[in-house]
Amino acid sequence: MTADPATGRGQAPDRFATTRWSVILSCANSGTNEEKARVALAELCRIYWRPIFSFVCRRGHSVQDAQDLTQDFFLMVLEGDLLKRADRNRGRFRSLLLKSLGNFLNDAADKRHARKRGGDVQFVSWDDWMAEAPSQLTVSAQALESWPAERLFDLRWAATVVEQALRRLREECESQGKLRAFDALRSCLGAEREDVSYPTLSRTLGVPEATVKRLVHRLRQRYRSLLRDEVAETVADPAEVDDEIRHLCAVLAAGASETP
Repeated sequence: MTADPATGRGQAPDRFATTRWSVILSCANSGTNEEKARVALAELCRIYWRPIFSFVCRRGHSVQDAQDLTQDFFLMVLEGDLLKRADRNRGRFRSLLLKSLGNFLNDAADKRHARKRGGDVQFVSWDDWMAEAPSQLTVSAQALESWPAERLFDLRWAATVVEQALRRLREECESQGKLRAFDALRSCLGAEREDVSYPTLSRTLGVPEATVKRLVHRLRQRYRSLLRDEVAETVADPAEVDDEIRHLCAVLAAGASETP
């Protein structure tokens, strides 16, 4: 038995192989079920398009050019040999994408002369994606102007992971009839205990402080579990989850500290 990356409880050894990144790696390594791997890869790209777009913009491309180049990159990933070159030793989908994106942009000038960007396929539906998952993270002008592209990529990646977990938690609360509690307590999920005003939240929700404390505790536990789930989808080994979470939290903290 191994530990479940979301709960820490015992689980069957093949549980982790069901994450998207592990599906991609296992299919690439075995050379079978490539369609299943492509579906998993397409879903990861759909979720994590914003860090790629931010990276391209920071490298000096206009918004329109960055949209085209991001779409080109997705097509290259899905149609190229990235799956065959994927290596468990690289571990993290974030790292592989960043390295591949840098190489892609270095060759972009030649490629844009060789063919029309995006070909005849539109992989990215910008309006749909931005309406579906607007970013809740505001990047300061200082960060946009001074941070290198690689750092902005990690910042947007970390924000996406957090937003995915929060979105799932909100949906769960809504399905349980607890959306009002989620909206009131969401700001507590990442706050220090001393920054949480339980009397104020008690008045807002119309419940005793002891009830508020229990709700906050349960939401925090579930949020951390969902966050681990999201990170687990992008690493090849469950042993990497904690390190990846620490890295992403450090990136977010650095980004917040530079917000005016």
